Amino acid sequence: MRPSRELCFRAACLAFTVFSASPAAAEVVQASEEGFVVAGTGYTKAGPAFVWAELVRPARWWSKSHTWSGDSDNLSLDPQSAGCFCEDLPDGGSAEHMRVIHVLPDSLLRMKGALGPLQSEAVDAVLTIELKTTDGITSIEWTYVVGGYARFSLHDIAPAVDGVLTEQMERLGSLIDFGNPGHFDDR
Repeated sequence: MRPSRELCFRAACLAFTVFSASPAAAEVVQASEEGFVVAGTGYTKAGPAFVWAELVRPARWWSKSHTWSGDSDNLSLDPQSAGCFCEDLPDGGSAEHMRVIHVLPDSLLRMKGALGPLQSEAVDAVLTIELKTTDGITSIEWTYVVGGYARFSLHDIAPAVDGVLTEQMERLGSLIDFGNPGHFDDR
């Protein structure tokens, strides 16, 4: 269950952060039967090097409910070109969630891959996460662009994908600002 906006806002003010505070900061930017774009932004007083160090360790913040194995500890990310955001599966199996296509440490992580139920469809997708610092505040801006053919409505699934990615970014923000995935912690 999500805390109220007011509760999140108070916690954000106390911690000098607004990262976990704004579910409205994420949205379906556009959607059609051919594809969709979802995006969001979070903020923290943590510096970009610290944010980057946590970002590239998804086992610490990605929800186990959105893994194939049911265990976030099975996730890994190799933050270099052609690196894999992968998951070890039981009995020696594995899954590639995304492939790294562009890295600027402490600044930009771009990966290509269809997440979750999109993986079995003929879609292409790119997730871009940018870190920008202004006046001691680091913004974490993410955009996920999906296009192609699916056996279900891409337009209709866009809000669910937005919800899943927003949850992951909120968990990352909670880890950065409070030392754990916070109220999203289901580990």
